[in-house]
Amino acid sequence: MGFNTKEKQERALGEKLNLKPIRSFSEKSASTRRPYRPGVHGQARRRLTEYGKQLAEKQKFRVSYGLRESQMRNYFLKAKNSHEATGQAFMSLLERRLDNVVYRLGLAGSRSVARQLVGHGHIVVNGRKSATPSRQVKKGDVIAIREQSQNSPMFAELEKTLSQHETPYWLKMDPKKREGIVSSAPKDLDIPFDISLVVDYYSKTVK
Repeated sequence: MGFNTKEKQERALGEKLNLKPIRSFSEKSASTRRPYRPGVHGQARRRLTEYGKQLAEKQKFRVSYGLRESQMRNYFLKAKNSHEATGQAFMSLLERRLDNVVYRLGLAGSRSVARQLVGHGHIVVNGRKSATPSRQVKKGDVIAIREQSQNSPMFAELEKTLSQHETPYWLKMDPKKREGIVSSAPKDLDIPFDISLVVDYYSKTVK
């Protein structure tokens, strides 16, 4: 998926989702230059029904985390059947994906890049290579760059990146070791989405 496709997704959803590292928030971003939906009628005002709002919010979540619709539905069902509030459990499942944690730690500029790093075997969990982006990490897990990949050109600017990166409270990052630890469960997250709308959407469409 190239620049144009990902930027069109952001424009269509009306949200900058950092689908492309750095560019999403730069002046070159299509969302900045053309802050309206793609297409002939992109600048026309659009009134959304309540269902439309729920669908739009769900799409933001799905695209932001880079998931298929079937994966989103499965996460919802797991969250619904958990002992936690559905919205909280849903967010926890998404945030504890290994590819997302690699992104949150600052080891990758976007979730799509993080997914590639994991899939290509550049990431280890507790000292062992893990090539499954959807792996659920837990408290105490240590995530790091594989020793054989440390000198790869893809990590050439990592020291500078980590010095400017803000790690969420539930993760701790050691820039010198290039490794992070899951210090707690992700709760009460500060996210630019309304998880309640997503829960409402799936409550109506998934049985």
